[in-house]
Amino acid sequence: MKPKHRPHSAGYLPYLVPGTLLCLVFLVVPLAMTFGYSFTEWNGIGSPEFTGVDNYSRLLEDSDFWASFRNIGFIVVGMALLPTALGLLISAVLFDYVGKKHGDGMVSVLRSGLYLPQVIPVAVTGLLWGWILAPEGALNGVLENLGLNSLARNWLGDPDLALWSVLAVLVWMQLGYPLVLFLSGLQRINPELYEAADLDGASWWQRFRMITIPLLRPEIYVVLVTTIIAGLKVFGQIYVLTGGGPGNHTLVPSYFAYQNFFERAEVGYGSAISSTMTLLVLVIAASFLTRQAREDGRA
Repeated sequence: MKPKHRPHSAGYLPYLVPGTLLCLVFLVVPLAMTFGYSFTEWNGIGSPEFTGVDNYSRLLEDSDFWASFRNIGFIVVGMALLPTALGLLISAVLFDYVGKKHGDGMVSVLRSGLYLPQVIPVAVTGLLWGWILAPEGALNGVLENLGLNSLARNWLGDPDLALWSVLAVLVWMQLGYPLVLFLSGLQRINPELYEAADLDGASWWQRFRMITIPLLRPEIYVVLVTTIIAGLKVFGQIYVLTGGGPGNHTLVPSYFAYQNFFERAEVGYGSAISSTMTLLVLVIAASFLTRQAREDGRA
């Protein structure tokens, strides 16, 4: 029997060209321009003036930048670890208990409900949570109705609580993504492994720890990479909820870059902030992907 003729790779070019052009125009070129402007002093009008690495030297001595960097580190840890851990636990509960007792339909309903914050526009969720967390908002109103007036706070205006409040909103928004990914991963695990563990007398927690988590390692890597990158890029929630305040307690690099770009007209300095964060994202993504490739090669 004659082997089937494989089409020449050139046949794929017409399908690759549009996407490649869009990627160049909307991704590569803006990144290159931003990196170039980071070595200049420019207010957006006229010709940029080349200043070398002055913007990066200024960045190293800028207390506002380091404050934003500390805040984003806190947010990244929270957005990566909390949704991943909660997503693993909730997906396992839905798969092992809810699905078996109430059927796949109930799992789908709960999964859709938890994923809904992912598809709601950031501005809408920001306004919603701004109303909930306001001093005269819904949360404090509920606490007062329950007789817990002492627990009422200015959740977004208190320097000690603002970043925690923003993180809680971000975790709520992010939770559905790992949940959906882990539920899909659970479908590919051989049920005979769980049956064998049951016969050996393993508890649910032991099965979760020794079977579910190791076999969901590829999904965990994907979730960690994407949530870390999402945390580093947080902007809309900060813009809508706090504007970086009170003080600099919720300032993050993306919002700090926005302030320099559009509020202070320091395009060169804003470009240096953006370029630094882009490089950090690339390094983190490359390190995770390299580690995953090594783990897959050992398996």
